[in-house]
Amino acid sequence: MFATPAMAQTAAAAGAPMGGPQDFLMQIAPILLLLVLFYFLLIRPQQKRAKEHQALITGIKRGDTVVLSNGMIGKVARVEETEVGVEIATGVTVKVVKSMISDVRTRGEPAAANDTKA
Repeated sequence: MFATPAMAQTAAAAGAPMGGPQDFLMQIAPILLLLVLFYFLLIRPQQKRAKEHQALITGIKRGDTVVLSNGMIGKVARVEETEVGVEIATGVTVKVVKSMISDVRTRGEPAAANDTKA
């Protein structure tokens, strides 16, 4: 009903040669474009964040204030090869795996304006 004889006729039936390099390139181009797009939008930023996090973790030193992945904030009391001793309250020190530290706040970071502590 909607197909006319001209639309139903294929290139092979018309006598044209089948599949050249241009046809193959036109079929593979959208896939390559998607791969490049995924690399720049997903893979590359994730690798950059991972490198920054690794540099942050390797730079941890005693006295730094850290934020753990569960949201707890503490002060680094001791640094070991794969673990860190974090003081979460006065006299309470816990061992934490370095990879579970999400942020490092150094000693010189100013307090927030709405913080009532002096």
